[in-house]
Amino acid sequence: MASILIIDDEKAIRNVLKDILSNEGYTVEEAVDGEDGLKKFKAGNFDTVLCDIKMPKLDGIEFLQKAKEIHSETPIIIISGHGNIETAVDAVKKGAFDYIAKPPDLNRLLITLRNALERTSLVKETKVLKKKIAGIQEIIGTSEPLLQRMPEY
Repeated sequence: MASILIIDDEKAIRNVLKDILSNEGYTVEEAVDGEDGLKKFKAGNFDTVLCDIKMPKLDGIEFLQKAKEIHSETPIIIISGHGNIETAVDAVKKGAFDYIAKPPDLNRLLITLRNALERTSLVKETKVLKKKIAGIQEIIGTSEPLLQRMPEY
């Protein structure tokens, strides 16, 4: 199943999210702040990230910007109890997949996660298909029968 990294400095929020997502069948790893989250993000291979905005050491927007430099295709969902419309727009402009206010609506959270994971799956599939297409060999030759069969471009 999909692997999700939860980054939040509030232990209660991490525990609730971990319980909910684990019950949905996801593999969940936790980080206590942005710095810890960045270390785990670099070391792991996560399908998506749930990240709080207001955290010590490295806030959510700083994490988002650094994480996008490492694995630009990984969707990062920002969650916050301190935000407003401007914060949400800023996060999305800087590359967040979506923004969810705390306390999160469970249905909205799960739908957003499914959409993010579907995007991750499509990105991986696209990469595989591009590699397969790139591996197709061109026919090399100039014999008369070959030239007769080649379409004009």
